[in-house]
Amino acid sequence: MVGKLVGVTVLVFATLCSGCAGIRQTAEQSLQAAQAAQSAADAARRLADEARQAATGAQSTANQALSAAQAAQACCDATNQRLDRVFEQSQAK
Repeated sequence: MVGKLVGVTVLVFATLCSGCAGIRQTAEQSLQAAQAAQSAADAARRLADEARQAATGAQSTANQALSAAQAAQACCDATNQRLDRVFEQSQAK
């Protein structure tokens, strides 16, 4: 997509500046600017992909922590129920 944009940009500049002494220089500068923009976009894409991977890893870790916390809560609830039964039985005697 950017390649087509670069081609169109160069063509437009060449058409608009026909007869000007600096046509070639202007076209080369436009091409360099477009290539720099493409490089920046590629770098941004790589960083976004890395951030997505980090977020996916963090979500996985959070899911594991939630599962462990739920298991610990279930254990605490079961222990509290046993203690309540023991206490009730001791009071009934």
